[in-house]
Amino acid sequence: MGTTCGLKIDPLYRYVRALVICFILLPCIQLSLGAKIRHFKWEVEYKYWSPDCIENIVMAINGQFPGPTIRAKVGDTISVELTNKLSTEGVVIHWHGIRQIGTPWADGTASISQCAINPGETYNYRFKVDKPGTYFYHGHLGMQRSAGLYGSLIVDLAEGEKEPFYYDGELNLLLSDWWHKNTHDQEIGLFTNPFRWVGESQSLLINGRGQYNCSLAAKFSSNTSISQCKLRGTEQCAPKILHVLPNKTYRLRLASATSLASLSLAIGNHKMLVVEADGNYVQPFEVDDLDIYSGESYSVLLTTNQDPSNNYWLSIGVRGRLPQTPQGLTILNYHPNSASKLPISAPPVTPVWNDYNHSKAFTNKILALMGTPKPPINHDRRIILLNTQNKIDGYIKWALNNVSLVLPPTPYLGSIKYGLKNAFDQKNPPENFDSINYDVTKPPVNPNSTYGNGVYMLGFNTTVDVILQNANALSANVSEIHPWHLHGHDFWVLGYGDGKFSADKDEKKLNLKNPPLRNSAIIFPYGWTALRFVADNPGVWAFHCHIEPHLHMGMGVIFAEGVDRLSTIPNEGLTCGLTGKMFSGQKN
Repeated sequence: MGTTCGLKIDPLYRYVRALVICFILLPCIQLSLGAKIRHFKWEVEYKYWSPDCIENIVMAINGQFPGPTIRAKVGDTISVELTNKLSTEGVVIHWHGIRQIGTPWADGTASISQCAINPGETYNYRFKVDKPGTYFYHGHLGMQRSAGLYGSLIVDLAEGEKEPFYYDGELNLLLSDWWHKNTHDQEIGLFTNPFRWVGESQSLLINGRGQYNCSLAAKFSSNTSISQCKLRGTEQCAPKILHVLPNKTYRLRLASATSLASLSLAIGNHKMLVVEADGNYVQPFEVDDLDIYSGESYSVLLTTNQDPSNNYWLSIGVRGRLPQTPQGLTILNYHPNSASKLPISAPPVTPVWNDYNHSKAFTNKILALMGTPKPPINHDRRIILLNTQNKIDGYIKWALNNVSLVLPPTPYLGSIKYGLKNAFDQKNPPENFDSINYDVTKPPVNPNSTYGNGVYMLGFNTTVDVILQNANALSANVSEIHPWHLHGHDFWVLGYGDGKFSADKDEKKLNLKNPPLRNSAIIFPYGWTALRFVADNPGVWAFHCHIEPHLHMGMGVIFAEGVDRLSTIPNEGLTCGLTGKMFSGQKN
């Protein structure tokens, strides 16, 4: 027996004491043991594939298209060892919706947060996931998202935590568009005079699968259509059937990796309850169909309460552009029906492409769930960004406040950290436009623009408002939808409006009570969208239109904040460009 202060200690007492200590420390032990490092080893290469039953070339990861799904829990660290097996081009991957707190060099933006990974090179992305939700990843160099470089990223709650809603099972849908023209041809066309637009996609894909010229909708009441598709295609394009049990509730995770298309999704005879948007909970609301723009993600709850002897269509169709692409389709298969049993009703029809009132009604229903952090009451800085189509030396471009973004060869993150003044334009980009004289309802009087790669330097921990102002394009009576995505942050969507934003009359319309937290937001034709965020994440962050050709044509800006607070930046993210060698051996 042991002694303490001269007293004898019974072994039973020691056992009980140890047990008590164990119970006291158990939550801490579980917390530390619960978080994991999830390792992935990926190789990116081109492969022949038939996403829509027509053989083409896709950008694959470990031979897969779409890329492997990453699943992790809050607090986990994701480590992706990415090797570029492409023979002639660099590559990066952006982890869309992950804020990269403390790891801005892992954001995966070429010339912004890192160098492109050259052929044969390996880069290790290592970052922590701090918030549950539905996310995805995609290429962020050139037109590589159009080439198929994307996949799903799901973050579950930490052990012991519960969602604010109940469901019996889960289905994950990654939506995309697909062209038969290769992305290099598309890219060259965007920089050609006369201009060659990429055009509408040939197919819409659900989890990387679709049918070109063999739509299941064409003869939905006949098995001939499906048999022809299967004869012409392979397992690579056969629809991913959604298998469900009757009288259950399923969480459908939806993410849009489209390069161009805005989509509407509907399920025959079923309503959907929206509960999550971009990794943030929202006040639940019920819809018959759901608009989802490029870069957005949602969770909806689907209750299988219809006739269990039937199957039902799930359809996606183009919104915001005159549709020239057939619907994307798959089947909601009620067990024990055969998955090949076609629904008795036609697929849901997408709302008219330019019914913007329908789209606005959906968007305005998205409000933060009670308990979501509220925005600061006041802003420290307001930046108004006029979205315009312009010309530079006869070439068609997109611009913000008459500046079309071109990225420098040396990543901003390193050049700002180490004071390389010649790495990019040191002139402050314009914070507004001539709102008095500029008519957003007509083509620009002077369509000429300029190139620029200046940075909006934001005060650390300041509150920043961004007003996205849409306008007429070069052609009369044309104003396009633009989905905007911010890296490194979530923002509050304070409101939407028509026409030109006016602080005097529109300020009082802004929602400071329960605005949704998002990382992507839409501006409607001839309208404005007001966003607010706190610049509290040290790094350099892209803010851009998520339509890939538009970004490629200059539709983006760069925000930087608190870069001096970063203790170090990995050399792998620095040593490229004309001044890259200056970083070698750089000390803090």
